[in-house]
Amino acid sequence: MNWDSFLAYPIEDLPFVALVLIISFTVHEFAHAYSAYKFGDNTAKDMGRVTLNPRVHIDVLGAILILIAGFGWAKPVLVNSSRFKNPRLMGVIVSAVGPLSNLLLGVLGIVILLTLDSTGLMYAGSNGLNLAIERFLSYFIYLNFVLFIFNLIPLPPLDGYRIIQDLLPLNARVKMDQNVQWGVYIFLLLVFIPPLRRVTLDPILGWWVPLSHFFAKLFQPLF
Repeated sequence: MNWDSFLAYPIEDLPFVALVLIISFTVHEFAHAYSAYKFGDNTAKDMGRVTLNPRVHIDVLGAILILIAGFGWAKPVLVNSSRFKNPRLMGVIVSAVGPLSNLLLGVLGIVILLTLDSTGLMYAGSNGLNLAIERFLSYFIYLNFVLFIFNLIPLPPLDGYRIIQDLLPLNARVKMDQNVQWGVYIFLLLVFIPPLRRVTLDPILGWWVPLSHFFAKLFQPLF
């Protein structure tokens, strides 16, 4: 049986993809939990989410789906913004730090790749080791930039939706809450119906390419 036809990634790359997702999802959810805790909401802290232990952040079904369909999720961090001193501003920050953590991880991957390449360390080991490092860093950069862009899409249950909610006036937020179920249905249709995904999400996520090139050019003079 050709398992590649059922997977979003080549089967030989699954260990790299899985490791990257464990790191990326964990840091993303930790960023939400830690920022909420620092702003005065103990909800995530009491649930044991202010940690970099992947076991409390990874959702098994969400991880499997991202390997099969290319899209998935981690366990969402529960936040009670009413405990914040400035609920709307701090709510925006708590929602935004998750995607921003993925952006920073993607940039870190570029810096590591440039460092290894400029120092010759990328080619110091065996061909198999060099290929494994390059493959891991390639997925590390790609998936983190994609997660950054994906989570900023203003559809529930993504972070971009919560950011828009906190930025809008109260009456607009009420209307959004009344129709949130339709946004969830739209999100699921775009993710799981390939023809719709190809003309909507895929072009949006394709912005990871110019974004990664921008940061590569930005840091290239340092090496």
